[in-house]
Amino acid sequence: MSSALAIPLPHAPQLEQLVRSRNDLVLNGWTDRRIADAVRHGVLFRIRRGWYIATEDREALWPEERHRAHVIAVARDATGGAVMSHTSAAVLWRLPLYRIDCVRVHMTTEASARISSAPDVKRHVADLPAEDVVVIDGIRCTSLSRTVFDLTGALPREAGVALADAAERKMGERLREWDIDSVVSWRRGLQTRLANAAGSRGVRRARWVADFSDGRAQLPGESVSRLQLHRLGFAPPVLQAPVAGPDGTTYYVDFRFVGVDGFGEFDGKDKYLDEAMRSGRTLEQVLFDEKRREDWIRGTTQSRFARWESDHIRTALALGRRLEAFGIVAP
Repeated sequence: MSSALAIPLPHAPQLEQLVRSRNDLVLNGWTDRRIADAVRHGVLFRIRRGWYIATEDREALWPEERHRAHVIAVARDATGGAVMSHTSAAVLWRLPLYRIDCVRVHMTTEASARISSAPDVKRHVADLPAEDVVVIDGIRCTSLSRTVFDLTGALPREAGVALADAAERKMGERLREWDIDSVVSWRRGLQTRLANAAGSRGVRRARWVADFSDGRAQLPGESVSRLQLHRLGFAPPVLQAPVAGPDGTTYYVDFRFVGVDGFGEFDGKDKYLDEAMRSGRTLEQVLFDEKRREDWIRGTTQSRFARWESDHIRTALALGRRLEAFGIVAP
């Protein structure tokens, strides 16, 4: 059975184009039997009743994008005034959900409104001022600040820090420049929101995460690394530390340890395996460039240089042991 759907799609279709309704498929020549056979043979993946995505397309998605496909399907079915919230708003904002398994779509409504019940939808009831509701990709969802507020007190601390860092980065990152005024304004608004929520469930954790957040961490793995370094007793490291490179270039290193003579980098696999992140380079060229860069930094700074991967940040102890192997220990 062919894995191709019947409708020609653009070379790089957006996720919204990949999520297909049963009616859409039928209008384009599919029968209910063909749809059922495609699901049974693993060609189509059933997102929810009446909504599908090609399995091949879904398998290529990050977990957050798989959940966004679910959000798109629910939004197209939804009636009433409810908005996407919590993890479902986070994926619309393209925020990371570190090691979070999203099973149900989350929607928030005021007490007077209604949400059509469904096994795959989690209903929340809360006040939603107009400033807390925005539209992303045609879908109503909670604002960035409200989404961070809703999640940082509820998620595990690792996931909360990764989410808060990414949200702050959206506000402050301007290529390699850092818009400190925008970051200060963002933090002030979030702190005000948290202060007004005194006594609410999870607010103490949310305040801690807000205070700890730093949008200069560029990947969830870097955010979780920061948290584990804090647990190990390291001083807050310098993030994206500049090092003078050859011929007037500048290298940026994920971490420069304070009080310890050393640099550190979180090595996500995507740097090597994702073709888009390789910028047209072969895997061999990426590895060679990384070695040459590290050799330069070691040679010109005479400092230790440690690398670690996802498995090393599962616990503070695991990261501590990895750093010790490179002679880097908290002072």
